[in-house]
Amino acid sequence: MAFWSKKRAEFEEVDRVIQQQPGVRPAQIARQVGVARSTIQRRLPSMEEAGYLYSEDDKGGLWPFKRWR
Repeated sequence: MAFWSKKRAEFEEVDRVIQQQPGVRPAQIARQVGVARSTIQRRLPSMEEAGYLYSEDDKGGLWPFKRWR
């Protein structure tokens, strides 16, 4: 079992914010989910490993990649 599997609920919460507000910045996500900005910054690499893929724009905003089926 991957270490990130225990964080699935937290990852889903962050993903929900990014999906609903494309271009949102980590500090804004942190405020909405009630954690420190550094927590979001630390979670992002683990989220990528877990299959959550985002693109970062020049201003630091996070954008979800579209998943083709």
